[in-house]
Amino acid sequence: MEPTLSVTRPWSGRILAILGILFAALALAVMAPAPATAEESQDDVVEVEEDLVEEPEEEYTLFFRGNVQFEGEALSGVLITIEGPAGFSSTVETDADGRWEVGVPEKVVYTITLDEETLPEGVVVAEGGATRDAEFGQTSNASVNFFLGEGQRVTQSIWSQVLDRAVTGLNFGLLLALASIGLSLIFGTTGLSNFAHAEMVTFGALMMLTFSVYLAWPVWLAIVAALVLSAALGWVLDAGLWKPLRRRGVAIVPLMIVSIGLSLAMRYTYQFFYGGSTQQLPGATIPPTIILGPISLSWIDVVSMAVSIVALLAFGYFLTRTRIGKATRAVSDNPSLASASGIDVDRVIRIVWILGALLAGISGVLFGYYRPGVSWDMGFQLLLLIFAAVTLGGLGTAFGALVGSLIVGLFVELSTLWLPSDLKYVGALVVLILVLLFRPQGILGRRERIG
Repeated sequence: MEPTLSVTRPWSGRILAILGILFAALALAVMAPAPATAEESQDDVVEVEEDLVEEPEEEYTLFFRGNVQFEGEALSGVLITIEGPAGFSSTVETDADGRWEVGVPEKVVYTITLDEETLPEGVVVAEGGATRDAEFGQTSNASVNFFLGEGQRVTQSIWSQVLDRAVTGLNFGLLLALASIGLSLIFGTTGLSNFAHAEMVTFGALMMLTFSVYLAWPVWLAIVAALVLSAALGWVLDAGLWKPLRRRGVAIVPLMIVSIGLSLAMRYTYQFFYGGSTQQLPGATIPPTIILGPISLSWIDVVSMAVSIVALLAFGYFLTRTRIGKATRAVSDNPSLASASGIDVDRVIRIVWILGALLAGISGVLFGYYRPGVSWDMGFQLLLLIFAAVTLGGLGTAFGALVGSLIVGLFVELSTLWLPSDLKYVGALVVLILVLLFRPQGILGRRERIG
């Protein structure tokens, strides 16, 4: 029997190996992502670069800090609100150690409020109140702490808040009236809507700052110097600018455009010499010490209202009892007829400019204490309210400007009970629009003045 030979077929193993490689390649092809195009790759790079670029955060170098504790125990989750000029507002929550910190942009007076609703039950602010004013000294850090104790939390009723705000609004309305009356008389005698009147308000405050802070004069002497220079500014503006333009017969609209240019020039001149920061007048941060029920006032508030009332009464006496005052009212009513009656119209207009600038200077000084603080654009913040008061009371009428100012001042402060503080000026302008819809000539104006 012949032996049987076993023949090996190497090609069958090779076929199996090739098939395994093909299956593996197919699996890799299915699992691998599709190749990106050049545009998609560029988009990916851009997206990565955008992710790497972070928005720069505003960094502050000035900080208020505090620590809220009660009987040695840290209180976390307590809300602290810091408010300052130019609409600055920030709210922070205390951490687990009771600490809080807030950065602010400049060295001015800030109002810091602790929200008592976020304190534990039975814990209240025992001394100093939950709201206080704070400012920096020579350093870039300031500590503000609230003294807590046990007690019943007392909240003011709505009527108590209305009464307190009404007194504050009366104070604001009186100082607004000082500026509005001067603007109203200038319009009545010349027909000019002087947009630079706000800078005359700022001028009085800056002169007060110069003499009382920079030159360290006594406060009463600094006030006298500021008011004298304010009156002198009115004389210079009329003698050097407005009277020559009147003699050339320049129309009202070009004169108004000149006043806008003058406003910008004066405002940025103030910024160049005094800087952009807000500075305090002597005694501007005195806390309220006069408590009459729900009404809290400082001596600065009382003096401010007294000065405003005395100045307004004196000016009212000037308009109604003196010869120049009667001539002023005559020119305001009809300049041509007043000139035909023998009244020196140019002399009356000069006196009106001087008195208007003087009243604006008084308003600026009082507003520097009311804010509190003096800055290069503080008068501009009042400009729309001044025009609203003049238009609301009746164009060209001094007593109408007084009534309009009181209404605007009261509404501005009372509206903060329902509106955010940033919108209080908007509310006053809404009232102006509503009144003019039903009485276009204003409260005390006459119909022939319209147009």
